[in-house]
Amino acid sequence: MCTAMAMFAASLCVSVEPPTASAQPCPDVEVMFARGTDEQSGVGATGLSFIESLRVVAGARSIGAYAVNYRAGSNFDDRRAFAHTFVEGVRDMHSRIQFVAERCAGTRIVVGGYSQGAAVAGFVTEAGNPAGLPSDLALPGPLSPEVAGHVAAVVFFGRPSDRFMSDAGNPPIVVGPLFAPKTIDVCAAGDNICDGSPLGRPNILHALYPVNGTTFGAAQVVAGRL
Repeated sequence: MCTAMAMFAASLCVSVEPPTASAQPCPDVEVMFARGTDEQSGVGATGLSFIESLRVVAGARSIGAYAVNYRAGSNFDDRRAFAHTFVEGVRDMHSRIQFVAERCAGTRIVVGGYSQGAAVAGFVTEAGNPAGLPSDLALPGPLSPEVAGHVAAVVFFGRPSDRFMSDAGNPPIVVGPLFAPKTIDVCAAGDNICDGSPLGRPNILHALYPVNGTTFGAAQVVAGRL
């Protein structure tokens, strides 16, 4: 992971305010979303589109939103520093899932991410640490079956493919068995980050998730699982 996670998408570089969470202490649903590379703080453009779509299709359910707290940076020249910021995101999302599961027993959790953020979310769901990570980059332990039971769905948009991860010298994203049946993996046709193309800079198709209809489609599937 210290090596070039570098080519993670330089996604739409727009300022997107995080959606307002429900005023209830424990909403019916909480979406935890990790934004893509270099997006401004918050859930990012894809996350915002997905969350607002879910609010449209979820009926009377209250939808809270949590923006994963990590830099989503592109300091690829300093690979170790980049890896540290990436792992910060994994740890933050992992901690938030545990917190909500313990504090809000009736809240259904939706885990999601776009591009680099999809990789963050993916590593949160893994059943164990990838081999060979130095101790200072160790990921949290796997989420327990009890905690995983609170997660209704996992949603990836533009998740870096195994080929992309391998070319960059990184371990693949392996969704654990507790989460695999709940996972929606959205990859737009021709998106070179997620379609198995060789390592390269993201093409325009990788930036279009907020506007290509896939966030609404994913929200419809998720709503059926709440």
